[in-house]
Amino acid sequence: MMVPGVSGGSMAMILGVYDRLIHSVSSFFEDIRENIKFLFTFCIPALFGILLFARPLESLINAYEKPMMFFFIGIVLGGCPLIFKEAGIQKVSWREVINLAIGAMIVVAISFLPENLFAGTSGGIGGFMVLFIGGIIVSIALILPGISVSYMLLVLGIYQGVLQAVGKLDIPYLLPLAIGLIAGIIFLTRFLEIAMKRFPKPTYMIILGFVLGSVGQVFPGMPTGIEILICLVLGVTGFVLIYFLSKLEEQKTKESVNEPKTPKTSDVSF
Repeated sequence: MMVPGVSGGSMAMILGVYDRLIHSVSSFFEDIRENIKFLFTFCIPALFGILLFARPLESLINAYEKPMMFFFIGIVLGGCPLIFKEAGIQKVSWREVINLAIGAMIVVAISFLPENLFAGTSGGIGGFMVLFIGGIIVSIALILPGISVSYMLLVLGIYQGVLQAVGKLDIPYLLPLAIGLIAGIIFLTRFLEIAMKRFPKPTYMIILGFVLGSVGQVFPGMPTGIEILICLVLGVTGFVLIYFLSKLEEQKTKESVNEPKTPKTSDVSF
């Protein structure tokens, strides 16, 4: 979320926790205790990570933009094999290629949208509706991999307004945004969970297209001189790091599934 083009949804998918996050939100009231436990375990470290690394990361990107961006490209690409595996595709057909292209083209098309579409709308019913729709769009950007929240706010023309409202705790401004955000998250997570269960192949391939499409937003241009080697090394490092992390997570998941359950005392007969 702190790097343009690398969304929180992308990282959740790359790290293999995307499905669990979607399920925890969409089915929150089915097992409140377990879902709160998981969301708390996931969100608190993420919050600390943002607070701890936001400034150092910004400094590194400003000082070494191309090497850092190649590192993040490696991270994004390193998680792609896991997403492809989730689709359960044995043999790639033209349908999978089309779904992949659709996902990538959506992300690329969003990057060409003009900024400040609704910048002139403020106050009254019109302003409320813009902020409500903005909240829904923010929820889409939060949940779907490869779509930048900050860029979508810029497109709507409410980026500066949201930043100022958060700084001043302007509740009347933030309320319609929050209502739209919550409504969008509830609807979209439910829709995504159903889609991933019933239509896993096209859904995961479109999501993979989102992730691959986001690479174009991160790409800083071709390096020159010694930067070529540095960018190559960092890109490979990012790829290998996330690839093996995803493999480790996959192995842990298999072990937890295959682990025999300890019988309860009441189930043991003498």
